[in-house]
Amino acid sequence: MTATPAGELAGELKFGQVSIANLRVLRLDREALVAEMADRVTKAPGLFDRAAVIVDFGSLSSTPSADEARALLDGLRDAGVCPVGIAFGSSSNEALARQLGLPSLAKFRAQYERSGEVAAPTPEPARPKAAAEAPRSAPTAAVEAIGRTERQPIRSGQQIYAQGRDLVVTATVGAGAEVIADGNIHVYGALRGRALAGAGGATDARIYCREFHAELVAIAGNYRVLEDIDPSLKGKAVQVWLDGETLRIEAMDA
Repeated sequence: MTATPAGELAGELKFGQVSIANLRVLRLDREALVAEMADRVTKAPGLFDRAAVIVDFGSLSSTPSADEARALLDGLRDAGVCPVGIAFGSSSNEALARQLGLPSLAKFRAQYERSGEVAAPTPEPARPKAAAEAPRSAPTAAVEAIGRTERQPIRSGQQIYAQGRDLVVTATVGAGAEVIADGNIHVYGALRGRALAGAGGATDARIYCREFHAELVAIAGNYRVLEDIDPSLKGKAVQVWLDGETLRIEAMDA
């Protein structure tokens, strides 16, 4: 083995924004959970096949045993996804993650918990007004009024993240590309990839696009994939918003 020169690193470690799905376990039913995940992979393999998944046991009345959790993780792998961590929620969840040899990740849990359950919410920030906008709950992450603007097409494999602000794309978002914002997302060309608004937990975030072909859209972690979207919306100008816990997509008048 060749010795590494003094002062020269063998590997460089960096942290970046990544898109990882969060599986919130509502009841510990291994067969049902595995079947549901296998169905998602079958319907949208481009999105879910070998997708990284965080498993959250925080909604259960008690933390599962290591054997129960291990059986579920093995089933999820057989279904086609890759469990990569446990969402932190308690000391028992942290202990479970250690037993499973997986990391415990807190930030994925915070995206959908109500104020006060995980941490105190930040004050509601000022945000741009939208026409005919119904009152909605205060966002959990501050969003700047001035957004990030991208004027070049977002190509397959690219990921653009507007942290703490809105994202405006004046060109197209290609298939296989991903646009993420803690605030709203505006796409003035065709949207063919994935768009995830309210990534920091802002439930009042919206997605607007001029030509809708999205593979996936999500608001504050609540998502819909192309296969589950009304085909009549394809190619139209649409807006996407969260109504309670229901993601709604409607065509906008010209």
